Amino acid sequence: MSETLLDVQGLTCPLPVLKANKALRSLPAGARLVVLATDPASVKDFRAYAAETGHALVGFSEDKGQFRFTLRKREDPPAQAEPEA
Repeated sequence: MSETLLDVQGLTCPLPVLKANKALRSLPAGARLVVLATDPASVKDFRAYAAETGHALVGFSEDKGQFRFTLRKREDPPAQAEPEA
């Protein structure tokens, strides 16, 4: 399984989530993105981000002010068929 590390320590809201979103776009479905952050607001932000986008927040930990989030990119939604005329 593919895993990518994104270090956004020192950045504040909304930059950690914005950078994670950009990184996830370039990853294949099912890939994992590990994000290291120091902004306490990122805890709430990543939970909301996962709920809104469908990416799975599969891991979270905190150690001495460093937050570690593990996101799994959602499967691409199936292409919608064009309506017949």
